[in-house]
Amino acid sequence: MQIISKKTLTDIMRYNGITVFTYAIHYPQFTSSCSSTAAQSINRFYEFRSRQSEIYCRTVLYPQAVDQARYVQKNQFPFNSYQFLSVFQTTYNKNCITSLYTDQYMYLGGAHGNTTRDSQTWDFNTGKQLSLEDFFPNNPQFTEYIFKGIQQQIEEQMKTAPSQYFDDYASLLRGNFNINGFFIKPSGIVIYYQQYDIAPYVRGIPEFVFPFQEGSPNA
Repeated sequence: MQIISKKTLTDIMRYNGITVFTYAIHYPQFTSSCSSTAAQSINRFYEFRSRQSEIYCRTVLYPQAVDQARYVQKNQFPFNSYQFLSVFQTTYNKNCITSLYTDQYMYLGGAHGNTTRDSQTWDFNTGKQLSLEDFFPNNPQFTEYIFKGIQQQIEEQMKTAPSQYFDDYASLLRGNFNINGFFIKPSGIVIYYQQYDIAPYVRGIPEFVFPFQEGSPNA
């Protein structure tokens, strides 16, 4: 099991004396008894990605916030400060395997913000990411198995809440499927979709759980 600490990049950015943009980027740092070299490589992955997000905040989002602040001040509209928040959640951490996802929330002054998720599952022996295929080692048609399983879970959910997915979810779950959109937790493999992929905004990020298959990395 890895020891995980949290590092943060954050700032409150102002223009003409008012706060126009705030960001907080939280990312993990690992120590591991499995391989210190692997842990260092994985740490570099998250640090580089977080630094890139910070550059984006400072060079793209902050100027956009300033332009909006100028406009609303000129036209005497209320201004809502822009926000960027990146938070990670560890979902599995056992032996030499760690899985986590990161949710990035952006609010750019509209009716509501939007969240985007990405995830990684790491083998700390090698420093390599595990793929979804690794968790279905004896099933070459694993994507079709997943599609059928998701459709069954949606049909069951819709018995009690019929309007929580788009009408054409059956085709959308295939068309918007991202083979990297998964993480693991002790109860199994979690497949997720982004907001609006298969359901309205209020549904959030849909998740679907599948049991571990025999022969998968932690079965």
